[in-house]
Amino acid sequence: MNLRQLRYVVATADHGTMTAAAQALFVAQPALSRAIRELERELGVELFARAGRGVVLTDSGEQIVRYARDALQAVDAIETFSAAPAGGRPGELRVASTSTLEPELTARLLPEFAREQPATRIRVVRCDGRESVGAAVRDGRADLALTDLPVPGDLAAHPLEQREIVLISPPGLNLREPVPLSALEGLRLVMPARGSARRTELDGVLSRIGVTPVPAVESNERGSWLAWVRAGVGSLLWYRNQVEAVDGLAVRSFMPPITTTIGLVHVRRPLPPVARDFLAFAKSRS
Repeated sequence: MNLRQLRYVVATADHGTMTAAAQALFVAQPALSRAIRELERELGVELFARAGRGVVLTDSGEQIVRYARDALQAVDAIETFSAAPAGGRPGELRVASTSTLEPELTARLLPEFAREQPATRIRVVRCDGRESVGAAVRDGRADLALTDLPVPGDLAAHPLEQREIVLISPPGLNLREPVPLSALEGLRLVMPARGSARRTELDGVLSRIGVTPVPAVESNERGSWLAWVRAGVGSLLWYRNQVEAVDGLAVRSFMPPITTTIGLVHVRRPLPPVARDFLAFAKSRS
């Protein structure tokens, strides 16, 4: 028996299906089902019974889930206690982030927080995308995560700011200003490589708008993106607050504006004191 199995059982009880529980925990459904079956064999009882397309707890399952909740709460309390040395705040703050949002942490929030709490060790947990950011806080590798919102309901979310996405275009490109969203249909764009975290985020934005641009360049060499725009290869979608050194290029807003919300997220359990401090600090700066 292990904590992972107990978390899987509790999540299945909460969500009513193993598929929904696996999605909420960002694990493969066969792996979750296999872990629960192994626990049932070890305990010698059946925890769930079929009910339509879902599952319900058996009498034994209800008892086990009650014990599992108590055990997980106790583990969370111990982890919180152990993070706080006597007479002071915990010594380490771990914040997960994608490479796209990491500048938000390393250029502003974390340095300012470090000046207020110089004894705190700060570690950034780098992740590939929104799903891996969520996994980092779920499996305990990070206390908090900076990510685009919304996130699955098993995570507590604290919005910090809205960020505007603008169009950076070569000089001479004839577009109305502000740019109608329909102008993105068929527009040649410099885009991150397929499969990258930034490309996944961008594809999600474009899908929400309902437009399909033409990838002129697909590359993760962020330092070259503006050079390709200057060369007239295509335009670039980027965050206004991260736009710099765009002399000679046109920076245009959209109508209606394209915005995303970023925030700090964490699992729904007590945070270590230093993580609570950082969360309050970040909110005060938003």
